Amino acid sequence: MAVCIGFIGKENSPLFLRCINPSQELQFHYIMHTCIDFVEEKIIQSNKSGSDVRELYLGLLYSSEEVKAYGFVTNTKVKIVIIIDSTNSLLRDNEIRAIFRKLHNAYTELVCNPFYTPGDPITSK
Repeated sequence: MAVCIGFIGKENSPLFLRCINPSQELQFHYIMHTCIDFVEEKIIQSNKSGSDVRELYLGLLYSSEEVKAYGFVTNTKVKIVIIIDSTNSLLRDNEIRAIFRKLHNAYTELVCNPFYTPGDPITSK
């Protein structure tokens, strides 16, 4: 499904970036930073239009022949980006929303951990 998942802090610093293929990590890191610009634009547009600020799912942010990137922003301005292989056309929008809900719940559990300082890079075993 997803070839890369990234969590980006509110100051646009990467907190976590994990790819299936480590040799492509630099390419996906570049795509993550490209997506930050689109996230910022969508946040500004939603603030100007007066739309519901509780809508956290941002939808498709970036698309190329190889990959598609989808975005999600938390209430604390932490951005979650999922990069999916473009050949996987079976994923629907509601399935991607479900993935984001699970990732957001995992991030919420991490932040509730008393040994984690918010804003620090996330490590995973």
